[in-house]
Amino acid sequence: MTFICAYHDKGFVSEMKLTLHHINLSTQKVEEMDQFYREVIGLDTETKGLPVLEKKKGYAGDVAFVSDGHIQMHLAAKDIHASFRTGQIVNPVSNGHIAYRTDDLKGFMAHLDKLGVPYSDWGDRAVAGWHQIFFYDPDGNVIEVHQITEPNENL
Repeated sequence: MTFICAYHDKGFVSEMKLTLHHINLSTQKVEEMDQFYREVIGLDTETKGLPVLEKKKGYAGDVAFVSDGHIQMHLAAKDIHASFRTGQIVNPVSNGHIAYRTDDLKGFMAHLDKLGVPYSDWGDRAVAGWHQIFFYDPDGNVIEVHQITEPNENL
């Protein structure tokens, strides 16, 4: 699923592509969740397009990666203190999040600014080569939007 989002910047209309990339579930049982999603749901262990975790910059939890062949699931160790260590408001690994990939994060941030939607700019604190922002939907669910900033053969 791909969304095209248009925004206006000083009279210029630009479009950015948003594609559903992954769903993150935060858990205290990474191994058990990994086994459940592989055995019960029938997902495969994901080996392609995996992020390189920055374990020394704010989030050092274990993550299992599974996929249906199109959308990844990141089964991440719950960490209620990750936002404190990074100085951010939004914590994407306390209760999980849904993530979109864009080709124009700066434009998307301008779009959020124009709409008055506050966000936490995590930069590359969690994943090498990804610039990530996180914000809340009206019901308090965390949404990630990221852009690849450094090509990586795993991405």
